[in-house]
Order: sequence, then C-alpha cells, then structure tokens
Amino acid sequence: MRTLFSIWLAFTGLTWALWADTGEQTNGKLKLGDPIPDVAAQDQNGKTINLGQEGKSGYTLVYFYPKAMTPGCTAQACSLRDSYTELQGKGVKIFGVSVDPVERQKEFEQKNSLPFELLSDTDKKVIEAFGVPLLNNSLATRQAYLFKDGKLVWFDTKASTDKQAADVLGVLAKQS
Repeated sequence: MRTLFSIWLAFTGLTWALWADTGEQTNGKLKLGDPIPDVAAQDQNGKTINLGQEGKSGYTLVYFYPKAMTPGCTAQACSLRDSYTELQGKGVKIFGVSVDPVERQKEFEQKNSLPFELLSDTDKKVIEAFGVPLLNNSLATRQAYLFKDGKLVWFDTKASTDKQAADVLGVLAKQS
C-alpha cells in the first residue's frame, strides 16, 4: 500500500515535504551561504551545462521536479515560464532538473514553451550534489535553490507547484 501511495505522490508531483515548515536552514547537505555545487548535466538540447560555472554571478535558480509531463511538474515549470520576463528582469537564470532523459526534457520544453534549460540528471549526480532526497530511490523530490553570485541565499525543500515563481519573486523582493 505504501508503494502505491509513493507512486501516486510521484506522478501527481506531491511529496511529503509539501507539509514541512518553511525557513529551513539546511536540507542535510547544503546550508545557506554554501557555494553552488560544481556539477554538470546535459540540457534538453544535449548541451553540457556546468551549474558551478553558470551560477558564479547573478542569481541562479535550480529547481528539482520528479517527472516531466506530470501535472505538478508542469504547473511548477509553467509558473516559472509565466513569470520568466519578470525573473529575467531581476537577472535570474533558471535550471530545472529531473531524472528524465534528454529527449523527454526536450518534449517537456516544447510542449509547454519553456524558455529555460532543463537538465537531464539520469545518473543523479546533480541530485546527489544538492542533497535532494529521492522518491522510491528513483525520482527527485520537489525542491528549489536560489544562489546569488555563487552562494546559496534561499532554498525550499517543499517547493511549490503553481506558486514556484511567486515564492522566488518574494525572496528576491526581500534581497533588494
């Protein structure tokens, strides 16, 4: 029964972390002020992206989602898409990460007109570097990390679906 419930959670985009308190200081691996992990993965176009290099300057949002094309993951990505111009105006680079293969990430990008990069973490190196827990030892839990000039300034281990952009914009408003 627990396995069926975990599968349902993964496919609806929900996680137990949705009920956790906000304002956490650690996820067990990264702490506020830590550098962005120097780890690389291929994006939806097959290009290798090194997050350590990409996140050296300005704001960088790295968000994790369980599975492309599922309702919760689509809502999360579309929240960021719909606020992309505003986030770009504040200098935010966005990277979505899941264990989906490059081809699935490309399909997800095209189907939803996503203007940012989606990283294919099939070997789970990015997930491990960030300390993101797995659902059923296979799918990333929904989390979000915001770095400024390479240092972690905010993270949410219970990242929202349709409110992801609003959460990030709220943090950015406090940073100013």
